[in-house]
Amino acid sequence: MACLSTTYSASTHSHHYHLHSSTRKPIASLSLLSSSPSITLSSLKCLRSSSSSFFSNQKLQRRSMSHTISVGRIAVVPTCFASNTDQLKSAKEDIKVLLKTTFCHPIMVRLGWHDAGTYNKNIEEWPQRGGANGSVRFEIELKHAANAGLVNALKLLQPIKEKYPGVTYADLFQLASATAVEEAGGPKIPMKYGRVDVSEPEQCPEEGRLPDAGPPTPASHLRDVFYRMGLSDKDIVALSGAHTLGRSRPERSGWGKPETKYTKDGPGAPGGQSWTIQWLQFDNSYFKDIKEKRDEDLLVLPTDAVLFEDPSFKEYAEKYAVEQETFFNDYAESHAKLSNAGAKFDPPEGLSIDDGSANGVPEKFVAAKYSSGKRELSAEMKKKIRAEYEGFGGSPDKPLQSNYFLNIIVVIGVLAILTYFFGN
Repeated sequence: MACLSTTYSASTHSHHYHLHSSTRKPIASLSLLSSSPSITLSSLKCLRSSSSSFFSNQKLQRRSMSHTISVGRIAVVPTCFASNTDQLKSAKEDIKVLLKTTFCHPIMVRLGWHDAGTYNKNIEEWPQRGGANGSVRFEIELKHAANAGLVNALKLLQPIKEKYPGVTYADLFQLASATAVEEAGGPKIPMKYGRVDVSEPEQCPEEGRLPDAGPPTPASHLRDVFYRMGLSDKDIVALSGAHTLGRSRPERSGWGKPETKYTKDGPGAPGGQSWTIQWLQFDNSYFKDIKEKRDEDLLVLPTDAVLFEDPSFKEYAEKYAVEQETFFNDYAESHAKLSNAGAKFDPPEGLSIDDGSANGVPEKFVAAKYSSGKRELSAEMKKKIRAEYEGFGGSPDKPLQSNYFLNIIVVIGVLAILTYFFGN
């Protein structure tokens, strides 16, 4: 988001976190491509119409619809969602390859954040309320100062978008962002998909919704921006931890050094100043380094320093500096909240690509499903049972001997009880 902005140079494989830049390149041919998947009885695909700069008359937004299609004498009613789950899964694999070959993790995180970070909880109507809706792909929004350089991220993802037209831009941006965190060693984000795209540049939010890096009152500014999105102090601190990725270049943003011992050799184009030593590794070193402030080659923005100055922020920052697992858990939750806030999902409950189900709603608990059938015991339980078995003199090769005398006593007792009841 505001404090997490990255510029990626496709030709030099460099990354740059920034808020403002005087160099902006207009984006061309990055609008949706129309597609018409074939319809078969075994696998019905949705017929979609998308906005395209090449076809001015096609301005229909991709959305959920139901058509009755007659095939012979059979009437079939397919359900159409915003994105295709199979294509989402394949796109994720392609994004992993892209990350490994271009080291573009930081800019992908930033792209997802900036598309989602325009959400205003005080506005009910979509898309006026903002949120992850793919609007950042339009030139009018790319020209916002906080989005300078994001055109390079769009250029990297455009071939994947063209390969998988059944994935909306909004989903693709969030998919790339979450995958970048995970592939950099961060937590797995509990993502859902099915976001609907805006179709026209007129639907883009106004400039000024994203946070700044050096405001006069950093704590108040961060709260103004993040509270507007329905997020909390914990979310602010956890999301700030993503600054563990990336670097800043002063010639583009006005922040950072031209070069440090950590950035002079890249990867990608050398130079810039990073927040952490391993600036392509997602961990909790961001909080450790800010707290110590011992290395002049590591960047600390005003919105970074305030995390250890404001009492409420400091509570979480101190914890994250020593408990990476806690940071990962909180970050994953906050990232998902930011990614979902304000988005319009089709289907409304969202789509999951992790468990193979068609939606992101947890499976209902059915007792019978878990109380019958063959269940494999854990190794620990097997060990415990074996120890108790051997304690009575048994072994895998030697079953316990039956106590015939005891068995006879039990049988006699049972017969006596039955005789008593029947006799009465």
